[in-house]
Amino acid sequence: MAANTFDLIVIGGGPGGYVAAIRASQLGMKVALVESQHLGGICLNWGCIPTKALLRSSEIHHLLQHADEFGFKIKDISFDFKKIVERSRGVAKQLSGGIGHLMKKNKVTVIDGHAKLEGKGKISVGKDSYSAKNIIIATGARARELPGLEPDGKLVWTYKEAMVPDKMPKSLLVVGSGAIGIEFASFYRLMGAEVTVVEVMDRILPVEDEEISAHAHKQFEKQGMKIITSAQVTKLDKGKTNVTVTVEKGGKKEQITVDNVIMAVGIVGNTENIGLEKTKAKVDRGHIVTDQWLATNEPNVYAIGDVTGPPWLAHKASHEGVICVEKIAGQKDVHPMNKLNIPGCTYCTPQVASVGLTEKAAKEAGHKVKVGRFPFMGNGKAIAMGEAEGLVKTIFDEKTGELLGAHMIGAEVTEMIQGYVVAKTLETTEAELMHTIFPHPTLSEMMHESVLDAYGKVIHF
Repeated sequence: MAANTFDLIVIGGGPGGYVAAIRASQLGMKVALVESQHLGGICLNWGCIPTKALLRSSEIHHLLQHADEFGFKIKDISFDFKKIVERSRGVAKQLSGGIGHLMKKNKVTVIDGHAKLEGKGKISVGKDSYSAKNIIIATGARARELPGLEPDGKLVWTYKEAMVPDKMPKSLLVVGSGAIGIEFASFYRLMGAEVTVVEVMDRILPVEDEEISAHAHKQFEKQGMKIITSAQVTKLDKGKTNVTVTVEKGGKKEQITVDNVIMAVGIVGNTENIGLEKTKAKVDRGHIVTDQWLATNEPNVYAIGDVTGPPWLAHKASHEGVICVEKIAGQKDVHPMNKLNIPGCTYCTPQVASVGLTEKAAKEAGHKVKVGRFPFMGNGKAIAMGEAEGLVKTIFDEKTGELLGAHMIGAEVTEMIQGYVVAKTLETTEAELMHTIFPHPTLSEMMHESVLDAYGKVIHF
């Protein structure tokens, strides 16, 4: 039985679970990780990583179509869609194998199968039983389904089918304009498909700053994407090779026929069939309730990542894994997570990235704000790259100079946002950012200029 007894058992091998397992091993714990499908979870196998490989292909296709602007003559641009998909799967497979190597390196016991909680400190995986002082639930989440609009895997897709289609569709309708929906809409539009996006809210990318959402809307429409906001999909009529979608807006109905529909209306935590009913852990609206240290109401049972609710981000899950394990280990320098310091990135074209409060949220929270903006068209590197469309926006508290939020749209902003994330984590004010020397010529100079603009000191615009 000693072989089946651990200090910590982690249920789920995604970016929350496997990071928690590694950190626990580093702290001297005997650790087991239970995974029912693929190490790396949805993020690595069916989410973050393979979608970025697909989006890279669409970026290249987009660039090739504008090659003449850079002095190149390319005739008859074509692509092998099957190879694009195969490359994406290959990238995911390579990284999934890498997680297996990390488990071995850190002496984490990997148990294949579906885990269930079986009372205090015990779980079962199939016919086998295991025990541990502490258990972390990191079971992730799945695509939310709407009644009457359920995906069938053939004509109506979730993100999974959208990643591995047999052929390139000529037309698509995407239901939902959050990060997942917009990334797929952007990929397929840049690859040449006719794309329609339907969003129930009054704007796309509804969690982003309103100014950034409006900028994105304008750019997507310029690329030929059709966007319908404040609308609902009420019916899907499936034919043999296409779907007729009924879209209702303002009491009026419109029918749109497309090859495929992608459902991207949010996600719901994987809380079923894991034995939660045998514990005191609470589930609220499909997600496990935890405290600031990721503890559930059941002693020594914790939960991290997507199964605990928004924001549904891999880096949030990983960070929670570290916080949770270090707290279990009794580390004294552990800090609870500040959700306002979690960056969000959407890898469409143009890219969108943000951290902290939007301008509207800052004002609603009672802040008197100073707002700075700097457009990509005022930046030398952006113009040289042929990427002059975009905006960097920063929001400060007028009284204290605290950086409340930063919001960006344009080339490479998903890389740049980390500068503001570090600044927020260090509780930086406008003064430190103004005195920071940014290299020239870089896109990051726009971050500096946006801060300067908030205080009437902008130089290059």
